[in-house]
Order: sequence, then structure tokens, then C-alpha cells
Amino acid sequence: MNRKGNTKQKKNITKNVFIYLGLILIAVICAGPFLWMLATSFKSGQNIYDLSLIPQNPTIANYVGVTEFLNIPKYILNTIIITCSSIALDVVFSALCAYALACMDFKGKKIIMGALLISMIVPAAAGMIINYLIICKVHLLNTYVGAILPGAVKVFSIILLRQSYMAIPKELIEAARIDGAGEMRIWWKIMMPGILPSISTVVIFDFINKWNEFLWPIIVLQDPDKYPLATALQYLNGSFNYKFGYIAAGTIISIIPVIIVFVLCQKNYVEAVSGAVKG
Repeated sequence: MNRKGNTKQKKNITKNVFIYLGLILIAVICAGPFLWMLATSFKSGQNIYDLSLIPQNPTIANYVGVTEFLNIPKYILNTIIITCSSIALDVVFSALCAYALACMDFKGKKIIMGALLISMIVPAAAGMIINYLIICKVHLLNTYVGAILPGAVKVFSIILLRQSYMAIPKELIEAARIDGAGEMRIWWKIMMPGILPSISTVVIFDFINKWNEFLWPIIVLQDPDKYPLATALQYLNGSFNYKFGYIAAGTIISIIPVIIVFVLCQKNYVEAVSGAVKG
């Protein structure tokens, strides 16, 4: 019995070793472009296209050059304004809309859900012309509001939060209503704390999308001083095609906030994704 047990244990250990080696290999392949970009940002112009991930003579000259050419703090501030405003609007209004669709009974609820699901099929680029015309009509062209409002509330967020609401026992809502609590108080005090993992997921996706968005700001913002960081980096790309180190350094600077937000919200994000898979 002991020999059989030891043999089985050895097989399990060997199996786990191969599994972890495979996962590490996949992780390295997926992280390869980022690691190469990081290494490139510390390389000089002479060895910029070397595929090695460890620079022989690392330098911060590319970062210094980017900060001298672009007003990085101002573009980061512009990006923070647009990103945080968009996230706040999406979380609040998506949570309110999802609460109504999940916890209230009213005529036309199924029609609204169907319309929301159908709207996800339409490409986002298809609505840019309409959004641009509307922004022009309401005189929001070349303003932060014009860059924020279109697409601030996302259908994906509404559906995700609705599914999270439906996982909360309805007895809590009924008990709160019997105690005299209004719908807004139920939403804020009972429902919102119960869907924090899903809210973290919405925050992560919104942050990544808005922080890296460059097409719509180029269309609606006519003043380059109002550009977000991703749009400014595209301008850098057009100006310094021969200095790829500058582009790599600017890209790394723009990626750092995304990594920080993901690390801070990672726990709730994993809980939300695992709960969605189980559901």
C-alpha cells in the first residue's frame, strides 16, 4: 500500500510540475511583448531593435526625452478627469438601471432587456457620427463633457450588475420594504454593498477602456492641450517614428496606472468572474 501510495504521489507531483511549467510558458509568451517594450524603453538608440529582454547598457534617456517633449503631468490630469468621470457615471447609472431591471416589476421590462442585448451587437464605431452630430448640436465640441458623455454608460455594465443583483436574496429587499425603507435607500444600503466585486470589475474594464481611448478624443477635442495621454502618445508616435525608445517609454508610463488599478481591484475582480462562471 505504501509503495502504491508513493507511486501515486510521485505521479501527481510530476503532473503538477508539467502543468506549472506549461502555465509559466504561457505566461511568458503572453507577457513577452510587454517585457520587450519595458526593456526597449531603457535601451539606447543603437540597440533599440535588439530582441533581448535585458538591456546591456540601461538608460533613462528615453523617459527624460518623453517628459521634455510632452507635458506628461498635464496629459495625465486630462486622462484622470475623463476616466474618473466616465467611471463614476457608468457605475452610478448602470447600477440604478440594473437595480430596476432586476428588482422591480414594470411593463416593458423584457422589451428593454432585449433592446439592450441587441444594442451590444452594434459596433461602437457605428455610432461615432451620430454622437459627433449630437455633441455639435448641444455645443459640447472641444470640451471634456463632450469627450465623456457618449458611451459613458455601458450595456455590459448594466447586464453584469443586473446578474449580480439577482443573486442577492429577495427576502432582504422585502424585509427592508416592510420596515419602510425607500427604493433608493434599499439600493444604496443593501444592494450596492452586495455587488462590490462586480462593481470592481466594471471599474477595471472602464478604466482600461477610457485610459487607453484615443479615437473619440481626437474627434471631439480640437485643442491638443486637452488630449488624454493615449491620444498624446499617438501624436508622439507620429512625431518620433525614428525614436522608438521614446514611444516605448511613453507607453510604459501610460500602462503603469492600469496595472495599479488592476492590482488594487484584483481580488474583487476574480470573485466577480468566478461567480459569473458558476452562475
